[in-house]
Amino acid sequence: MLIPSIDLMGGKIVQLVQGSKKALEFDNFDEWIERFSEYPLVQLIDLDAAMGTGNNRSLVQEIAHRLPCQVGGGIRSIASAHETLAAGACRVILGSSLISEGNINSDFAGEISEQLGAEKLVFAVDSLRGHVAIKGWKQTTDIKPDEMMRALEPFCGAFLYTHIDTEGLLQGIPIDVVRRLRACTSRRLIAAGGIRSADEIDALDKMGVDAVVGMAIYQRLLPV
Repeated sequence: MLIPSIDLMGGKIVQLVQGSKKALEFDNFDEWIERFSEYPLVQLIDLDAAMGTGNNRSLVQEIAHRLPCQVGGGIRSIASAHETLAAGACRVILGSSLISEGNINSDFAGEISEQLGAEKLVFAVDSLRGHVAIKGWKQTTDIKPDEMMRALEPFCGAFLYTHIDTEGLLQGIPIDVVRRLRACTSRRLIAAGGIRSADEIDALDKMGVDAVVGMAIYQRLLPV
């Protein structure tokens, strides 16, 4: 399944390369919302909140009320997850809060799962050079993606794996890496990071993996 991505920064839709360099910027929200309205799920990320530089809360709420969204970016507490769901999100994405002092925070994962229900939770596993990155991808840990997924599998409904090394580059995602991670979990697996073609999306789908696509859509490489 193709999951279109909307990334927000400074009140606009943006596309970044590897989480840092801005490549594209749009403010025609209605056009993109209309285009994405036929999809069963859209990924909505508040990059300012993820990076701790502000937030786009009102925009998140508006879009989440108009599209079925899994929402992430700066959700680091049970209270903020509750608020995001109340604002219209179908599911919330958590990443940095799952790591504490360089270790997997299974206690927090268990607590939020108990309070919200695993089916409402998507755990982000963002990988840079083979290790999990947090805090807007600015900090790399010693934790490997498969290690994190195995530890946290009981507490979520899905994992979102982002291959930062290829994110935004339109060079394709390494299918072999995704295949190995698919074997690590029985949970729904969603992959992102440089996906550029329908062939890739089909290959992922055959493995039982959903594809989050941003740059290829906004660059008009994929018909949406």
